[in-house]
Amino acid sequence: MIIRLLLIVACSLSGYFIALKYYTFPLSLIGLVLGLFLSIFVIQTEQAIRKLSLRVIFGGVIGTVLGLSIAFLFTYGLKFMPGLEKQEILPWGYIYVTITFILGYLGLVLGSKKSEEFHFPRSRSSKDEKNPDYRILDTSVIIDGRMADICDTGFIEGSLIVPRFVLDELQQIADSSDHIKRSRGRRGLDILNRMQKSDNIRIDVVDADFPKIRGVDAKLVALAKEKGGKIVTNDYNLNKVAELQGVKILNVNELANTLKPPILPGETMITKVIKEGKEAGQGVAYLDDGTMVVVDNGIKYMGKSVEVVVTSVLQTAAGRMIFSNAKDDEHNGISAQV
Repeated sequence: MIIRLLLIVACSLSGYFIALKYYTFPLSLIGLVLGLFLSIFVIQTEQAIRKLSLRVIFGGVIGTVLGLSIAFLFTYGLKFMPGLEKQEILPWGYIYVTITFILGYLGLVLGSKKSEEFHFPRSRSSKDEKNPDYRILDTSVIIDGRMADICDTGFIEGSLIVPRFVLDELQQIADSSDHIKRSRGRRGLDILNRMQKSDNIRIDVVDADFPKIRGVDAKLVALAKEKGGKIVTNDYNLNKVAELQGVKILNVNELANTLKPPILPGETMITKVIKEGKEAGQGVAYLDDGTMVVVDNGIKYMGKSVEVVVTSVLQTAAGRMIFSNAKDDEHNGISAQV
């Protein structure tokens, strides 16, 4: 912000002093106004360039250079045409400026628009553009933090991709006026910084963007489809939307459910009933991993530890459900849902 203010002041004063050399005081204020508008134009241009991908910027620069080069060669050849070398038809400066502007503009537009169609040549040993190991992190899984713990164990190696628009969303959340959102955003940035320091994985921030697509989730799906990669998330809605579009998902919640210790019918466990269940006479308890256990007729064990026998286990999309009987009772049921 300070740099932008200095730019505005510098351009305004420069315009004023330049105009003061040729005009009196009232007219010299025109230079001040022109310098102000010039600085605003430069700031707006800088903000627009920030939203462009590096490939588009390079394409525009290369296109402009080629356009100006063609304009120079073309106007140089026109000098040898009869009449033009003596400026008998039109002023030479007018012709040169017009052709240079037109070809330079065409080079800029074509270079920036066609840059997305250009692919840099790859060696035979390099991986294909469609990379199945292209694993993209979304905002929710970064804030969640479990992905960092998984990486620390060494089960995941290589590189993880963080798009620039995901990083921007994290920054916006961290700058939010809402205390809860601000805490979540800062937690996400801290976890991302921790993952960057990990020896097992590498975090690559990519500048790929899709200006015509709104929403971070939609951009993640578009990026995964373009690269043939996978999205790492714990967002249920993003999971379903991505699967409908044929994008592979690595869901941290599914991984957590898979890694929970197996519980088989006939096993016994000791758990403490801590509250009443939804049905009459039921008691609710929790296992060490957070699994909720509902003890049928367990209300009489409120505040006590009871040994139960598992009768069946049901795995659902929402989590694991356990049914069992209290060992001391003949007809009891237990249900649990994660």
